[in-house]
Amino acid sequence: MGERRGRGSGRWRSAGRALLRVITVWGVSTLTLLALAAILPDFQLQSADGDSVTRTALTAAWGAGVFGLLSALVWPLVVRALLLVPALVLGLLAFFLNGSLLLVALWLIPDGRGVAGPETAVVVAAVMSAVASATSTALAVRDDDAYRRRLYRLTDRKRPRPPQSGGGGPVPGTVFLQLDGVGHRVLTDAVADGRMPTVADWLTTSHTLTPWRTDWSSQTGASQLGILHGSNEDVPAFRWYEKDTGRLMVSNRPASAVELQRRAVERTGDGGLLTLDGASRGNLFSGGADQLALVLSMAARRGPRNRSRSGYFAYFSDPANAVRTAGSFVNEVVREMFQSTRARLRRDTPRVSRGGLYPFVRAFATVVERDVVVAAVMGDMLAGRTAVYADLVAYDEVAHHSGPRGRDTDQVLARLDRSLALIARVAEHAPRPYRIVLLSDHGQSPGQTFEDAYGLSLKELVRAGCGLPVSRRVRRTRSGSEARDAARDALRSALHRPVDEAGEAGRDGAEAAAVAAAKAPEPVVLASGNLGLVSFPGVPHRMTREEIDRLHPALLRTLAQHPGIGFLLVASEEHGSVVLGRDGAELPVAELAELAEADRLDGRDGLDGLDGLDALDGRDGPAAVAAGDPLAVFGPGAAAAVLRTDGFPHVADIMVNSMYDPATGTVHAFEEQIGSHGGLGGDQAHPFLLWPRELTPPPAPLVGAEQVHEVLRGWLRECEGPQVPLENSPSQPHAEAFLPADRPAVPDKNG
Repeated sequence: MGERRGRGSGRWRSAGRALLRVITVWGVSTLTLLALAAILPDFQLQSADGDSVTRTALTAAWGAGVFGLLSALVWPLVVRALLLVPALVLGLLAFFLNGSLLLVALWLIPDGRGVAGPETAVVVAAVMSAVASATSTALAVRDDDAYRRRLYRLTDRKRPRPPQSGGGGPVPGTVFLQLDGVGHRVLTDAVADGRMPTVADWLTTSHTLTPWRTDWSSQTGASQLGILHGSNEDVPAFRWYEKDTGRLMVSNRPASAVELQRRAVERTGDGGLLTLDGASRGNLFSGGADQLALVLSMAARRGPRNRSRSGYFAYFSDPANAVRTAGSFVNEVVREMFQSTRARLRRDTPRVSRGGLYPFVRAFATVVERDVVVAAVMGDMLAGRTAVYADLVAYDEVAHHSGPRGRDTDQVLARLDRSLALIARVAEHAPRPYRIVLLSDHGQSPGQTFEDAYGLSLKELVRAGCGLPVSRRVRRTRSGSEARDAARDALRSALHRPVDEAGEAGRDGAEAAAVAAAKAPEPVVLASGNLGLVSFPGVPHRMTREEIDRLHPALLRTLAQHPGIGFLLVASEEHGSVVLGRDGAELPVAELAELAEADRLDGRDGLDGLDGLDALDGRDGPAAVAAGDPLAVFGPGAAAAVLRTDGFPHVADIMVNSMYDPATGTVHAFEEQIGSHGGLGGDQAHPFLLWPRELTPPPAPLVGAEQVHEVLRGWLRECEGPQVPLENSPSQPHAEAFLPADRPAVPDKNG
């Protein structure tokens, strides 16, 4: 009886505190409304003849109360109805929708005493929402129960029952947080400089840090597919051309993403890392999770199963969240405009264009995506989910245009650290303990763009080397002029070679090759950071070196000899495949395999610590390398990465990796990026993995995204019972059930 009475008394005290908080927020909102009415000329709470102070205060209280009710009851319904609106537009609409609710609240005030213009209503509503949210949060922070209830409400979750282990204690869950594009060196430097105190505290008290090495394709599409689905086979780059289908694959297009995920599931026969009670947030791929938000492979869905946009609802259903994010969005746009203007005035180099829509793209990545993903992760923890994988892309987006290091990216890292601190704080209120694993999918390497350095793009260089028409601007560059001269001389030499030197058949063959080159479709030249791909769509198979030389005699020599290019990979009738470098350097596939095996046996294909990274980059590694090895400067592990890609069915006819300067760590991106990734060279190939010390350490060296997947699977299994299905993984015929689309994917515009 006494225990029942105690519980009843506790409920009454809780209800009393809640009522007190409501009254306090109402009172603060009323005072805010009065202050705004006194400040803003187009906003009034009095009749035309004037009112007493008491009557004005009652009018303000009425307006504040109605606005609060509308925000609590109507706003979530409006947001749910607008889920089909793009997130960027939804964030901008937040101000105007909130202002509309205020106009409705003022209209409901008796005797028409509340009047405001549309522009003023937007301002008043934004201030009211921010003040109410701040007051409610400040009051709840002092009450753990209230704080938990507020978190559950904001993330749209009900209080779950904690999962129990066999011993009676709660089973820990795991949250994987991916800091997109943050390399190992960048993270350690940010920690050392005090820009990421949360990560510094983890390293001091609970976590361990190690680098890992990516595959040749050091970009999110390949890395995240391997991490989440256990296979990134046949992903040669961020974008590539497939001859068998005539399709251009681009990792960040929905139709391409769903196809890549389908292939990975078919190869592995498993749904992915998150198939059991998992959540995927802000990723390219689902990982087999049922709970999804901002997952690109979901965007190709049609019908009721497309729930990716529903992740917005939990966040934007709170008008204060919507207004805060919209305000931060505008602030980020202004910040980018200021920073880009400052870079131009200071004549910073290297530098790329940051105009057009880029300020809005940056603001979406650094504000909207971050806020929605962080809120979704908080909700997943409060819901007690077993495994969560989330990608925060803010740093990667800014580093592409501002460079991997500098004031711009330092500010982004500091804000990401605050997001990590918030997630860690919410984990303390979750119904089960959580282990937070921090990782990245690749790093970034700085450097001037290829076009900025040499006056022409890779595509223009290829066209010149093929003898195809190029612009006058390209012909005036040294690279373009040399390439055109080489192509012209090679063709002239082949066509006018004396009969006694080559024979009549040789001359006829050269003439036929010249005719074929003139009629052949133009080569498809694609860029993925500092990795370039050249494909000849008129030839159904992968062309060999000998075939390319017959079709375009000067092309391979032009590319291999260019100072901005590190090496080429082409098939060869004589050697199977061969790596070509400057000054006639060649590395046949057999020697490539020997180098890869030597690196593996020596343990040099990946090393722990910063000194190990220096060796991997060729900075402090042994100076004595095999003569004529074009891969030597790229360090141990490069041979194995190139050899693996050489076996992909959709590898390009010519794979082009830019130069790499080990003294400065710079590369040349083949697209408009001064911080790039996608190929070999520098920090781009060395992301990090930071894990709680109670977990089993990963193997050293840790090489490739597929091996990272195995490490993460093992950590999930370290909970009681397997957290990723082992015996019940779907077989090949049934793997389709784990795909993110149950209807044909929507084709890309180029597919």
